[in-house]
Amino acid sequence: MEKYAVVVAGGSGLRMGTTLPKQFLLLRDKPVLWYTLNAFLDAYPDLQIILVLNEQHIERGQHILRSTYDPDRIWMTTGGETRFHSVRNGLQHIRRHSIVFVHDGVRCLLTPELIRRCFDGAVDKGNAIPATTAVDSVRLDTVNGSVPMDRDKIKLIQTPQTFYSDIIKSAFEQDFHESFTDEASVVEKLGVKINLIEGESTNIKITKPLDLLIAEKVLEEREMGI
Repeated sequence: MEKYAVVVAGGSGLRMGTTLPKQFLLLRDKPVLWYTLNAFLDAYPDLQIILVLNEQHIERGQHILRSTYDPDRIWMTTGGETRFHSVRNGLQHIRRHSIVFVHDGVRCLLTPELIRRCFDGAVDKGNAIPATTAVDSVRLDTVNGSVPMDRDKIKLIQTPQTFYSDIIKSAFEQDFHESFTDEASVVEKLGVKINLIEGESTNIKITKPLDLLIAEKVLEEREMGI
């Protein structure tokens, strides 16, 4: 089964408070995006990566992909107006029946093990969406006030969201809708049942300065085998 990862890295640095988009910020002397790309390269020797970037950052992206150990398995395309359109642009480069991972470029701490679990889940059930269970108490805000909810039933969704190529490519032929918050919501619009699998608590999205400090600590512990 062929494998493609569409890595979307078109975000800005607004919440990070930097002029440089967060996917290019340095984490232990390497760009955040570098770790993301290498996790996919490590997961499978035959996996191909489609990196989706804003046009003004193509040159920077080329420098990062050349610094990976297997740049021949990575190629780039430009993003679109929204995440939906950026993913659609990436999917247009996939023309063979395959398993497709769609991943946030700034989720740089994912492991090859998670990628392989997503692959197995998608092969088995058509799609696999990693998620973790809420650990805080959760309340739902309503017009009549807030009400408690069972946190064990609240799932926090991650990426890589993984699908058979025919399913996700068909889903992205739909017109954009504001309810499309992730790839699963796009696919679900076709009536496809979404299959959740266990994610990783360390698979955080780098959005704020504190997240970089957390990521640095995670990488340090991994290096020490903790």
